[in-house]
Amino acid sequence: MTVTYVIEGSRVTGPESFWTVIGEALNGPGGYFGRNLDAFADCLSGGMGTPDDNDYVIEWRDHALSARALGHEETARYLDRLAGRADESNRSRLREESAQAALGLGPTLFDRLVEIIRDRTRPGTLHLL
Repeated sequence: MTVTYVIEGSRVTGPESFWTVIGEALNGPGGYFGRNLDAFADCLSGGMGTPDDNDYVIEWRDHALSARALGHEETARYLDRLAGRADESNRSRLREESAQAALGLGPTLFDRLVEIIRDRTRPGTLHLL
């Protein structure tokens, strides 16, 4: 039986709230689902809230609100924070991506999250509402 998980996009005001919202959608109140893009990608593969058989859909309601909250400005801040604690070999790339995001260029956090969902799940899993 297909399980439906709902992301309430109106509750997403930045990356930290996204991690909370997705954690609660999959694992109930206070639920945990990773707190970075790599953990998010891993968790979608089953066994950490999602069914092992990948028979689930994600409804991202009010996704346009999330897209604004996770837009270029927030993406630049997020990448700056990552660069500050990243291995030296990754810092210049992250700073360049941050500079591009600050100019309104390149993928946003929202774009990256959608891409991860589409790459890690079966076709038709994500419903942007």
